[in-house]
Amino acid sequence: MRPVTIIGAGLAGYSVAREFRRLDKSAPLTIITADDGGFYSKPMLSNAFAQNKAAAQLVTQTAEQMAVQLNARIMIGTRVDGIDSANKAIDSSAGKFEYDKLVIAVGAQPIRLTIDGDAADQVLSVNHVTDYAQFRSRISSSARVAILGAGLIGCEFADDLAGAGHAVTLIDPNPLPLAALAAPALSRGLQQALEARGINLRLGTTAARIDHAAEKLRITLADGKTIEADIVLSAVGLRPELGLAKSAQLATGRGILVNAFGQASAPDIYALGDCAEYSTASGSTQILPYIAPMMAAARAIARTLTGQPTPIEFKPAPVIVKTPCYPLALVPPPLHAIGTGCWHAETENHRTICRFYDAQGVMTGFGVAPQEAAVRQLLLAGLGMARPEKLLDTLN
Repeated sequence: MRPVTIIGAGLAGYSVAREFRRLDKSAPLTIITADDGGFYSKPMLSNAFAQNKAAAQLVTQTAEQMAVQLNARIMIGTRVDGIDSANKAIDSSAGKFEYDKLVIAVGAQPIRLTIDGDAADQVLSVNHVTDYAQFRSRISSSARVAILGAGLIGCEFADDLAGAGHAVTLIDPNPLPLAALAAPALSRGLQQALEARGINLRLGTTAARIDHAAEKLRITLADGKTIEADIVLSAVGLRPELGLAKSAQLATGRGILVNAFGQASAPDIYALGDCAEYSTASGSTQILPYIAPMMAAARAIARTLTGQPTPIEFKPAPVIVKTPCYPLALVPPPLHAIGTGCWHAETENHRTICRFYDAQGVMTGFGVAPQEAAVRQLLLAGLGMARPEKLLDTLN
């Protein structure tokens, strides 16, 4: 009997495996991964330094333990080289295997910037627990760290590393941190909080070159200024991994294009997580690199795998930004609405609430800092409403 096969043992792969096992206790299940298959929560990577956690402490279960828990065959250290979608076969470093249904959960790879200089190859990125282990091995207790990118991950790493006692410089071409996700009022609040934390923000510029300077690294910015650091960390974003999808001749855009059921363009192949590009209710497609949509996709795909076709239902869920110096929760507005809508900000009793209204005056996104559960729930209740209640009066 051909098994249900999952390629990838990250949070997305293991989540769909767990959901599948809740529905079907005995169907053959195989998980193929190029790493050691240990389970860890990837979001923990950007806030583990201040907690002084080693890489091994982030792994909560081994592949052997996961195999028992899931009643699955887990093939560790196995590279998948290609997918033959016509014959439903996988070509791997351990041989060729047939599948009944296939789930691709291979994630994304860090975007590599083109930077001049004889030390450009020293730039690190942290996208996996093994990357985190390497990063920890390279950083001393007094190391100065330069971070390229002041988006979600860059800001979280900056706050975390500063909390661990490191001197941090954050570099970004935008005029404010978190510019692509947050309302300007919240970005300004985050900037002030990061600066109060001792973080040096170099905004409106980029790293043009990185050179060795004795035992340090010298970063020359596009504006001509220079920074010295011991470690340079890139946090400029991720690019969905498309190699296997292209080998299977699947339709791709920025990610693997999937329909409302998470199915790719070939029969019995599904994708979720950072490698997928989902269909949205508006008819567009979108990369959704967050936990809540990944979990929604895992639940729906698992039901479909068991013969109960289930569309993925994406419910609004706040992105919790792990910056303790300025606790933020965001529901970014839809990409298609950003050019025609606008933000409205209110501040009272040290809390800033920003609501995004689309061209029709409907609230389609929000951000709040400092965030807490009660505030998030009231704001979620206002999504889709043209005239949301004044939330600050309710909370005081």
